[in-house]
Amino acid sequence: MSDHYNAFETSPVPTPGPDAVPPEPFRGIYGMPAFVTIPTSDMDTSVDFWTRGLGFFELFGIPGRLVHLRRWAFQDVLLVQAASVPEQAPAMSFSFAGVLSQVDSLVENCRTLRPNSVDGPRDTPWNTRDVEVITPENARVVFTAAKPFDPASQEARNLEGIGITAPDAVRGDNAEHA
Repeated sequence: MSDHYNAFETSPVPTPGPDAVPPEPFRGIYGMPAFVTIPTSDMDTSVDFWTRGLGFFELFGIPGRLVHLRRWAFQDVLLVQAASVPEQAPAMSFSFAGVLSQVDSLVENCRTLRPNSVDGPRDTPWNTRDVEVITPENARVVFTAAKPFDPASQEARNLEGIGITAPDAVRGDNAEHA
């Protein structure tokens, strides 16, 4: 018996596929289960990059102190005013989900705003296409888009090797899993 079960209905992330459509930006107010706080010494530049480059929108702000950005539900970033920011990206990163059709435009938009900010895209052994972006605050952000699940692929074998099978929604069928 597996402790894993299909819970895709609780996520705003659409089922992976070449025609997956991203959800609309979510403007509702909720208790945030997780969020990222990023210090910035140039709020205007930061907001511009996050909105035009990474596709976030400004949910609200406190002038001179904070801007709350959001993309989809549960993709929240707080930009907070700081005297300075680190000179290089930290060892850690945070990731947010997208769909494959957004990868190319995100790369183009970020490179237009900051030519050397993007690394990738690259395909991963866990069946995603990832783009690493270094923001104006030197935060490392990974945009990750699930690829359509091919049960015969090496990625499927990688996941099955650790006891994970594709959820029904990802496989596109209603098969039961062990």
